[in-house]
Amino acid sequence: MSTAGEGRGGQLLEQLRAKGTVRLGLAGEQPYGYIGTDGKMTGSAPVVARRIFRELGVENVEPFPTEFGSLITGLNSLQFDVVGAGMFITPVRCEQVIFSDPEYQSVSGFLVPKGNPKNLRSFEDVAKAGARFSTAVGYAEIEYAKEAGIKSITTLPDQLAGRLAVEQGRADVFAGTIVAVRNVAKGSTRVEATAEVTPYVDGEPVIDVGGFAFRTPETDLRDAFNRELHKLKRSGELLELMRPFGFGEKQMTTIRAKERCAS
Repeated sequence: MSTAGEGRGGQLLEQLRAKGTVRLGLAGEQPYGYIGTDGKMTGSAPVVARRIFRELGVENVEPFPTEFGSLITGLNSLQFDVVGAGMFITPVRCEQVIFSDPEYQSVSGFLVPKGNPKNLRSFEDVAKAGARFSTAVGYAEIEYAKEAGIKSITTLPDQLAGRLAVEQGRADVFAGTIVAVRNVAKGSTRVEATAEVTPYVDGEPVIDVGGFAFRTPETDLRDAFNRELHKLKRSGELLELMRPFGFGEKQMTTIRAKERCAS
């Protein structure tokens, strides 16, 4: 479905309304977007997407699972219409896609062996201990680890691979957003999630924000999506939609995408 050059703000919204279905790219990561044990798409992003696209006149949201590192490429090669994977909004990514305003904010968290034997509570702790650090491909935590001077960095396909690495002793810590880490730690008797971990860049604390991504020409769709998203924020419904997936008041944000694209 090629939409570039088909109007000043793109024609995808009209095409989706006519088709009745939007394809949502997701990365199989809890709690943002994944296929549940019943084989159905779930997660905070699909739930929010369903609510918003219904208001936009698109009844069906169809999942398109892929690897996190392939989401932007898949979006721009027309494999799906929107990315709904809790993707952090960064200046580098803003050069490749356009983002909705964020639906959440988050600091990091660590997945460690039960009891946290190496007492890892910050990126600096990991560096000082010479601990084996792991995170997922494409995660912002890679740069935070480098910034803190961590030498041993392993990138894994996803959060479940991170949990297995820590459980099996192949890594001392796996890092991701605090909400994601808490989710992946559930049910394990061998690992636990730490308290919130604030990363630092150039000596300044970082709080990341995540949003939905759209192809660059599709400003009409992005703007319509934003209007509905802000209605959900003002009414409090956004938090209620996301709360079952581990989000709380601390994860709600008023930051705009343009602030992060320009930072």
